[in-house]
Amino acid sequence: MTPSKNVKRSIVFFLIPDFTMIAFATALEPLRAANRMLGYEAYHWRIASVDGKPVYASNRVECAANTSLEEERRKMAGQDRPSMVIVCSGLNVEKYSQRTVFAWLREEYNRGVAIGGLCTGAHVLAQAGLLSGRRCAIHWENLPGFSETFPKANVYADLFEVDGNIYTCAGGTAALDMMLKLIGDDFDDNLVNRVCEQVLTDRVRSPTDRQRLPLRARLGVQNSKILTIIELMEAHLAEPLSLIEIADHVGLSRRQIERLFRQEMGRSPARYYLEIRLDRARHLLIQSTLPVVEVAVACGFVSASHFSKCYRELYARSPQQERADRKLAA
Repeated sequence: MTPSKNVKRSIVFFLIPDFTMIAFATALEPLRAANRMLGYEAYHWRIASVDGKPVYASNRVECAANTSLEEERRKMAGQDRPSMVIVCSGLNVEKYSQRTVFAWLREEYNRGVAIGGLCTGAHVLAQAGLLSGRRCAIHWENLPGFSETFPKANVYADLFEVDGNIYTCAGGTAALDMMLKLIGDDFDDNLVNRVCEQVLTDRVRSPTDRQRLPLRARLGVQNSKILTIIELMEAHLAEPLSLIEIADHVGLSRRQIERLFRQEMGRSPARYYLEIRLDRARHLLIQSTLPVVEVAVACGFVSASHFSKCYRELYARSPQQERADRKLAA
């Protein structure tokens, strides 16, 4: 595509290996639809990679690039420089380390270019030093490791976040919501509604809509007391609540909670609490380089030895083996 004089935004989609195709497609398609509804090219885009060569998405589909990082840096002072750069990321982002990319993102940002991240793109933006003190969103699966690795970033389990000139979304179809927000800011709700009709979505979700299914749907549990207790547990993983504290909060006795969990969850509340803490620990081991002892503390274990014992009992491997297997798979 060649930019026209009517371009509202010129966007570079920068592809990171193993980027998520659904987030990339749902960010790009509303721009195409907006151009069609307007009858002119309000949005121009190009696809970039480090070397200008094709990049494989996480679904192994190869996506062609039409510009390289070197070419983009040459365009910084020219008329063809973008007004926005969007980093498209996905799996294995924790292993990504390209200092030239990080420097380029900082340079573009300092020149007033808006910077965005899809799915796990916030991780790349944080590595570039762009998210300190900023609100951002990342996929829920990567949130535990991200928050531990980048404590200065204000990360939320929201669909997307816009903080000044920084745009981040959790990936998947949340990319559509973020781009609809962008189109609405550039034009009006009428155009957004027309684009929604074209892509067959019946509403624009709020940035703060939840990423994951509600607990009721995710767990198949209907009992409101059980759901309240599980929400309490998920909110207190680093400093676990005692069963007495939980009982006081929900207005039930310990015996009643024990009976409810046996009936609804097939295990004791203590066992369920342990399992969700270990699940968080597994995410941290896979997604971060935190020492095992720090992972243990972050998940509410008083010692690394107790953590290792519980982890081995649930996953039939030690935390060290989990991390070693992840390195071998990489």
